[in-house]
Amino acid sequence: MSTPSEGPVSLRILLLEDSEDDAVLMLRELRKAGLGSDTRWVRDQEEYLAALAEPFDIVLSDYRLPGYGGLAAYNDLHRRYPDTPFIVLSGTLGDERAAECIKQGVTDYLLKDRLGRLGLAVRSAVRSAGLRAEARRVEEQLRQSQKMEAVGKLAGGIAHDFNNLLTAINGWVELLLDTEPLPPRAVKVLGEIGLAGDRAMRLTQQLLLFSRKRPLQHEPVDVNGTVKHIAAMLQQVIGEDVHLDFSLGPDLPTVEGDAGSLEQVLVNLAVNARDAMPDGGHLHIVTERVEARGGDYLRLSVRDDGCGIPADIQPHIFEPFFTTKEPGKGTGIGLSTAFGIVQQHRGWIEVESRVGTGTTFHIFLPVAEGAPPASAVAGRDGAARDGTRATILVVEDEQTVRKLAVTALGLRGYRVLAASTGREALKIWKGEKAEIDAVLTDIVMPDRMSGLELAQILRTEKPGIPIAFTSGYNEEVVRRGFIPPENCRFLAKPYTVKTLAGVIADLLRPPAADRVDTVGAGR
Repeated sequence: MSTPSEGPVSLRILLLEDSEDDAVLMLRELRKAGLGSDTRWVRDQEEYLAALAEPFDIVLSDYRLPGYGGLAAYNDLHRRYPDTPFIVLSGTLGDERAAECIKQGVTDYLLKDRLGRLGLAVRSAVRSAGLRAEARRVEEQLRQSQKMEAVGKLAGGIAHDFNNLLTAINGWVELLLDTEPLPPRAVKVLGEIGLAGDRAMRLTQQLLLFSRKRPLQHEPVDVNGTVKHIAAMLQQVIGEDVHLDFSLGPDLPTVEGDAGSLEQVLVNLAVNARDAMPDGGHLHIVTERVEARGGDYLRLSVRDDGCGIPADIQPHIFEPFFTTKEPGKGTGIGLSTAFGIVQQHRGWIEVESRVGTGTTFHIFLPVAEGAPPASAVAGRDGAARDGTRATILVVEDEQTVRKLAVTALGLRGYRVLAASTGREALKIWKGEKAEIDAVLTDIVMPDRMSGLELAQILRTEKPGIPIAFTSGYNEEVVRRGFIPPENCRFLAKPYTVKTLAGVIADLLRPPAADRVDTVGAGR
């Protein structure tokens, strides 16, 4: 007679037994153990296989059945539900057969004349299966973490060289577009190159953000301005057969965050919407100020009239690497990246979707405390300024980027001295120290003297000289080194000519005490 040591448990149990008398005894023992409230009894292979159309918490099976057997039943279960525990019951199961069952993977076996331990065996099997499932979940989380780390290392490794190339491509295009007069066709072609370069830059940023290797900038962001800035690229992303329009709320406050990252969110959502509308459609972007969760928020909504997301899929859409697309058609990182960016902005995303009618993503971003109106921060992107005859020392090992910086600063009226290594810069410094007003230096250079080490030497000889550090590596890596705390800027590659000019102009102003400023890529 069984004595349940624990309270009732709601388990879905499948019992395969051809003998009605034996089945009645087993069901009675399960009820005594507080386990038999949801047990399905089947008598043969046909009924058993039909029952396996849905999952069960545990399967109990007779060892011998007409034309079928316990091990065959176990194999049929294991092919469909490999984690479901399986217990064999028999009137006369010898040691060799019992050992063979366990060897094949059967969870446990019981003799029918000892059914008193059936309840304990079922509880133990289900508990062990749960522990194994939890262990696999933790192991999968570890693998996912390692995968994310590998993505991060890969992204960081390619970012340096790739960002150097993008700085040169985008910068030279920018300089050409500032040249007058240009034939209209040339302007159009250069504009297309610039858009492609901008998209490439954001792809690199997406990898870094996804792997959490690119930190967010923190500054007042005009969300309406961000939407307008990226509108042309969004239209390219979604294609000509998708109509794009905007309803941007007036006089919206700023949010504290990273404009480039929020642009990445918009791009990812636009790509998702485009894939949901393969035959064309409508994409609508709305901004408005709302009260939500007891606070003041700016809501950015992206709505499409595509195929919609099935209800059973919606809980998984922000999971890394989750995708319903065919191999080669999707990476599964777009929505998870957007989700992570919004979380880093102390916000959240809500999804409304119905199959056949479309999807709306609502992004809630907290309004910055004491936030000024967006118009008050418009234009804070390092507008180009005319230079004086100030002398700038540019230290950059990448030839195309060095030529770009020299040309761009020279066009703004600066006298520019250029070096490809730290040691070459020291030679120039030795003869021009008194004339050099500011330094722009790459951090990672090939001659065993980093930009940080160079800066320390220069600051020893000329304390307080303004220095702008630049790098194609992400800022998290850069920050591991020493950056002098006064009158310094960090300019992330790829940067624009406009941003470069603004940084140099800012450095030549009287420095604010103990200030370290950061300028994000392209902003």
